[in-house]
Amino acid sequence: MKFETLKFKKLKLSALQITRMYLQWDWLCLGVLIISSVTAEIENKGTLDSSVEVEDFDKQSQEADVDRDKSSLEVVYQTPQPTGEVYFTETFDGVLAGWVLSKTKKEDTDENISKYDGKWEVEELKENTVPGDRGLVLKSVAKHHAISAMLTKEFIFDDKPLIVQYEVNFQDGIDCGGAYIKLLSSSNGLNLEYFFDKTPYTIMFGPDKCGEDYKLHFIFRHKNPKTGEYDEKHAKRPDVDLKKFYLDKKTHLYSLVLKPDDTFEILIDQLIVSKGSLLEDMVPPVNPHKEIDDPTDKKPDDWDERAKIPDPNAVKPDDWDEDEPSKIEDPDAVKPEGWLDDEPQYVPDPNAKKPKDWDEEMDGEWEAPQIPNPKCEAAPGCGPWVRPMKNNPNYKGKWKAPLIDNPNYQGIWSPRKIPNPDYFEDSHPFKMTAVSAIGLELWSMTSDIYFDNFIICSEKEVADRWAADGWGLKKLVAGANEPGMFTQLVTAAEDHPWLWVLYVLTLALPVGLGVLFCWPAKKTDEDIDFKKPDISKPITKGELDQEGEELDDDEIELEEEKENEDTAEDDEVEEEENDIVGTSQEEGDKSNKSSSEDEVKEANEDTGYGDGPLKSVRKRRVRKD
Repeated sequence: MKFETLKFKKLKLSALQITRMYLQWDWLCLGVLIISSVTAEIENKGTLDSSVEVEDFDKQSQEADVDRDKSSLEVVYQTPQPTGEVYFTETFDGVLAGWVLSKTKKEDTDENISKYDGKWEVEELKENTVPGDRGLVLKSVAKHHAISAMLTKEFIFDDKPLIVQYEVNFQDGIDCGGAYIKLLSSSNGLNLEYFFDKTPYTIMFGPDKCGEDYKLHFIFRHKNPKTGEYDEKHAKRPDVDLKKFYLDKKTHLYSLVLKPDDTFEILIDQLIVSKGSLLEDMVPPVNPHKEIDDPTDKKPDDWDERAKIPDPNAVKPDDWDEDEPSKIEDPDAVKPEGWLDDEPQYVPDPNAKKPKDWDEEMDGEWEAPQIPNPKCEAAPGCGPWVRPMKNNPNYKGKWKAPLIDNPNYQGIWSPRKIPNPDYFEDSHPFKMTAVSAIGLELWSMTSDIYFDNFIICSEKEVADRWAADGWGLKKLVAGANEPGMFTQLVTAAEDHPWLWVLYVLTLALPVGLGVLFCWPAKKTDEDIDFKKPDISKPITKGELDQEGEELDDDEIELEEEKENEDTAEDDEVEEEENDIVGTSQEEGDKSNKSSSEDEVKEANEDTGYGDGPLKSVRKRRVRKD
């Protein structure tokens, strides 16, 4: 009895421990979910070292008459100021000075659209506006735009890195168009009024998109040391998905870093999306191949490139019939019942009327248009019935000899290699043509492309500070206007579908645990026999203390109970034998048997025991008494 009570209590404790374990796991999953959705935002905010003063809006900003596009933060904007040596900066917050509109035409283009007559404006952002912060906006659709400005001082590719950084916001998304810039090569004849697509440039960098092709250009023009000609070298495409940067209508920061060790880095929002070497990761490569195919070499007439040939010794089998058709009529087919042989599939429309302006002399005799025969809708078919076709089991097709290995196979022919007469080796392609101007020469099918905060410098700290004072502030305001937690979780799951599994587990665990441990279970006979002694038998204070001591010392009590159980089983065997003998003697004496049964019944009622081994033990004890 004590052993069973102890076992029941240990089961209850185990269930409680399992419940606590699942609840801890549930809270852990929820914590990971919250941390993962907040960490990125906290890290980005932590990197911003801005001198901007941020104040909370007054409570009236929550009223219904407040514009939905108004920022949830009140900001005090200050025009960014460079903190070190720079070659060019532009914030567009003041007068648009130093920028020159092109007055020329685009070559090799239709006269109607060849002019660079696209409009530019200086204005604030449409959404997440920062009061006082303005940018240069491309306003025209399906027109050529060209505007440029001279650098404060010329950048010479020597021993300092080049950092180019600016902001772009596709305020209406982008269908087809670019937002890249060109760093124009230094020359004595450079005239910004004649800036067009053929104006020599050293570097082209920035986003571009048409259709579903999302690009981030980095192109530099390399001078051939032998011929003096320039070739465009394109960086390999980034491995990241660029789509969200073009369609989310947010301001993004584009940065290009060229280092004197001939390496480069491309960043979006201060995160590296592509990097590599000017010598190894450009297409075509800077240095040509040492050897090339000999243009005068020709393949011999008897060169055999066939790896397999038809077997010349193969013979067509005698039973191969090439005249058998691939399809034949099905002889087992039967015309369906109700088939209307005499009804056409189409009949003239009885409701059609000849148009009033129909001229039979000019248009001919008018005929009503044909419509499906309504009688055929309820029938299996109309018109002459034809047997359906099926695959011909005897069809083998045109016989061909099987292929075998060609004993004369010589491999795929290729011309011999010769030294490349145009070979050269430029071990330091970073030394490009000097830059003296910056320009935007664009075509777009989408308007309101926003540009802001251009900077060209050599120090990373200067560029980072410039970004914090400009782009960092825009990001802070946009973050304050972000939707709630639920919308952010759904957006995060769209970018990372595996998060849906975490969401489901987080919501399903509490429900599953509640059903598992709170739903009433069906009671079995064993449960009833197990619980009855605890219900009917009063428990004294001493027994409660004793059970507490048993729970504190589980191992010792279990061993003692097992020994007592073994002894009790031996006693029960002997008592059962005595009961069998006593039962046979009591069969002859009905009165004694009746009194004995009454005593047993009273004993059972007093003890409250049910059927089973415990009942038989209690009976024997009553007889002994």
